[in-house]
Amino acid sequence: MAGKRIGEVERNTKETEIAIRLLIDGGGRSGIDTGIPFFDHMLTLFSRHGLFDLNVRARGDVEVDYHHTVEDVGIVLGDAFRRALGEKKGIRRYGFFILPMDECLVRVALDLSNRPYLAYRVPSAPGYVRDFNVALVREFFQAFAVSLGANLHASLEYGDEPHHVAEALFKGLARALDAACQVDPRAAAEAPSTKGVLT
Repeated sequence: MAGKRIGEVERNTKETEIAIRLLIDGGGRSGIDTGIPFFDHMLTLFSRHGLFDLNVRARGDVEVDYHHTVEDVGIVLGDAFRRALGEKKGIRRYGFFILPMDECLVRVALDLSNRPYLAYRVPSAPGYVRDFNVALVREFFQAFAVSLGANLHASLEYGDEPHHVAEALFKGLARALDAACQVDPRAAAEAPSTKGVLT
């Protein structure tokens, strides 16, 4: 693999100001500050379980709602992965993981196809962790999938504790994404598609 796969993105709007630095082939080190403690926890464990080095600084209109910040971090993080992967030469492209967490079982599968789509099979109102609405996890996944250009499928097979549901989803995404980003030593140094390009 030639060079480090790094993505650095800044995005400023009237609602949020976000800066992210990502190293795909890292060790799971992170520095996360979004102004939303539970979301910080989710991104920290995403970094750790995907072994991505991740720094996130976000400021948003959290006095209005957490929605804008969560969604926009998804946009910027997806863009950081897209930039870090470049032409995606030699990557495995597909990743999946089935993750248990206490009473929960989550399944995540993805294809870094550059054809964005989200299939999200999780109850629409799984509840709150303190003041964080776990329904916002879907907004993060949607924004992330579109910005990265990923076909992303996530489902809650069973389970109901809101913290466990959210945590299992983020961990499952991290593990599946790590698998998809891996470079296959058997593969030719080209995009993993019979077309020769992922589009």
